Amino acid sequence: MNKTAYVCKYTPVELLKAFGGECEILNHMPQGFDVADQYVGANICGFGKTVIEDVAAGKVKELVLVNCCDTIKSVYDVLEASHKLDFIFFMDLPHDANGCGRMVMKAELMRLAEAYGSYKGTTFSKEKFAAAFQRRTPDSGDHIAVLGARMGNELYKMAAETMPIKVRNYSCVNSRTVTDNEVPETTDFEELMDWYAAELLAQFPCMRMTDSTGRRQVLEAPGLKGIIYHTVRFCDFYGFEYAALNRENKSIPLIKIESDYTTQSEGQMRTRLEAFREELGFESTESKRKTNKMGKGFFAGIDSGSTSTDVAILDKDKNMIAGIIIPTGAGAAISAENALQQALKKAGLAREDIDNIVTTGYGRDAIQSGDRSITEITCHAKGAHFLDPSVRTVIDIGGQDSKAIHLDENGNVLNFAMNDKCAAGTGRFLDMMSHTMQMSLDEMSQCGLTYDEDITISSMCSVFAESEVVSLIAANKKKDDIVHGINKAVAVKTAALVKRVGGESCYMMTGGVSKNKGLVKTLSEHLGEPITISEDAQLCGAIGAALFAIS
Repeated sequence: MNKTAYVCKYTPVELLKAFGGECEILNHMPQGFDVADQYVGANICGFGKTVIEDVAAGKVKELVLVNCCDTIKSVYDVLEASHKLDFIFFMDLPHDANGCGRMVMKAELMRLAEAYGSYKGTTFSKEKFAAAFQRRTPDSGDHIAVLGARMGNELYKMAAETMPIKVRNYSCVNSRTVTDNEVPETTDFEELMDWYAAELLAQFPCMRMTDSTGRRQVLEAPGLKGIIYHTVRFCDFYGFEYAALNRENKSIPLIKIESDYTTQSEGQMRTRLEAFREELGFESTESKRKTNKMGKGFFAGIDSGSTSTDVAILDKDKNMIAGIIIPTGAGAAISAENALQQALKKAGLAREDIDNIVTTGYGRDAIQSGDRSITEITCHAKGAHFLDPSVRTVIDIGGQDSKAIHLDENGNVLNFAMNDKCAAGTGRFLDMMSHTMQMSLDEMSQCGLTYDEDITISSMCSVFAESEVVSLIAANKKKDDIVHGINKAVAVKTAALVKRVGGESCYMMTGGVSKNKGLVKTLSEHLGEPITISEDAQLCGAIGAALFAIS
């Protein structure tokens, strides 16, 4: 038997069940949009594309859509024309719960009842209707709230597994809160639908409702320890709510994560969630793999990044004994082992001399030799504070992402942000540009310190930016001018990341890109402050990991 799929909490699920329907929520995240991209443009949100993908794959035969946004209207237009569905209905949602909104909702319920009953060949059952309402059990205890645009099942599962306390999902369809009231005794269908319309519109409100103040109740719930705010790319409504929360909320820890509604960013999403857990003061039991060993008072940190693998060895007094930086090879575990062996050799130590090893970076969980795993956000904060206690903002432009981390006077993370799933503004972007310029990274890092023409690279997309650079070369522009334009493009994006986290001086730049003098100079100009560069800047994450190994 086909199930009727739906995507919005304002969908009248109880009405569909009253006609004998079985309902299911569409809320999973696919790997990509191979089919949907053939029908809709790039600026349609990933969830809308997911619905098209499911229909095209034959997973959905009956579908009720609610026009909660323009994307869903576009999805309906595509699917209605494709004739791939046995039943499709587009429901007009009033954005106000007042008398007029209730009348519109009632009319839509009557219209759906006629269409769905005709399709099913069944009549309305008052008994099934009443039985379909699920009574809610009040939540209690410490918890973390998910707010914002819909969070797919896969991402929510990751969040729930990452956090050590309960995670409550208040995003989109997951916050469906239709009445706890008894269904009226009336046998008048129109009168019943009038009551039902009011109950549907009285739910925990969507951000698209005219009056969304009811959403504040989440912030007032007892036991709230933090908020994970999820946005979907191209969904501006929730971006506005996040901005207001970030501006007004000073007491509840808050993290924003944005997805394109695919599972392709799993590594980056997990890093953000784990860093937020650490910011809240929680450490997962999985991060401790072994008990402390009785060695000789030496501790190692391994930072496994996409470009380099770094190792720092400290003694019990936090003196640097050895530091090694090698290119990351085919596997994180192999690179980590090679770097560790080189660091041990440089320090004149054996493996058994090391009391504890903490791993960090994207490859941290693959390194089985580590005793403990901590995110690079927390480790860079720890390392930067150790290198210079006056630092309040850490900027790390890594191989595949960029990070801005705001610290307090004790080196604790106050806030952090990472760039979206894109090479723009990262070390990879600079690497691509150096190849286009036919220069080594070292050569490019010395270039652009002085310039004659203030060139602007208008596109931060790596592919389009490369085309722009090629055109500038063909136009016989000076190398210094072009490189300055490249540096400015990265600096603008990075400065925006710093602003998002409330960054303040003193600024420190870590990682390999800190050696790029032209970029550091340009970024400093955009921040309006000098940037501190430690001689151990590239080892900062590994140093922070080693410090955690001591503690």
